[in-house]
Amino acid sequence: MRHINIAIDGPAGAGKSTVARLVAKALGILYVDTGAMYRGVAWLAVRNQVPPDDERALLEMLRRHDLRFERDASGELAVVADGEDITSQLRDPKVSETVSKLSVHPGIRAWLTRWQQAFAKQGAVVMDGRDVGTVVMPDAAVKVFLTASIEERARRRQKEFTDKGFDVTLQDMREAIAERDARDSTRAIAPLKPAEDAHLIDSTGRSVDEVVEEILRLVERVPHE
Repeated sequence: MRHINIAIDGPAGAGKSTVARLVAKALGILYVDTGAMYRGVAWLAVRNQVPPDDERALLEMLRRHDLRFERDASGELAVVADGEDITSQLRDPKVSETVSKLSVHPGIRAWLTRWQQAFAKQGAVVMDGRDVGTVVMPDAAVKVFLTASIEERARRRQKEFTDKGFDVTLQDMREAIAERDARDSTRAIAPLKPAEDAHLIDSTGRSVDEVVEEILRLVERVPHE
């Protein structure tokens, strides 16, 4: 696969991770889940009882702990904290509650953005998040802004949590997503918004395969250098 970078941004519950993972698999390139990186920081904060609104304490925490992002046996990105693979623990509701609160800090964003850009330089990637097309990979060959109605996003996220054994109501999930949307879109640093040249895709009522195929068609249209 030629060195082509694909950015997929969008709000919580839009299906970014599922779609991005399948696009990467179809193309045989690395999938980088930037949200998992932020969740890795949030997991450390929860584990070490570091307040998510204390940027200085969070940065000190990162200096004291070994947080790494590595390819796992399947070729995807694993999040490793102090030698422990914590990837499967990143969807804990406490982590989800913490992640958007600490992601507003410029120092945290700068620290993780450097990691993300390093992966993009090493080879072709599909990267999903909230500021990939606008900040992390502004020169990505394909940029997508993936969204869906808040009702559908709440249903998807609730199923995701219940499948993992967490008990959350649809109303709680809807309120949490609305709060996350407001926080992400109004923050001063790298707010959630489509890149000017992003392709807007609404996944409401559409299958994952339909969305994946649409993105793959966009990739096919990219001229070969």
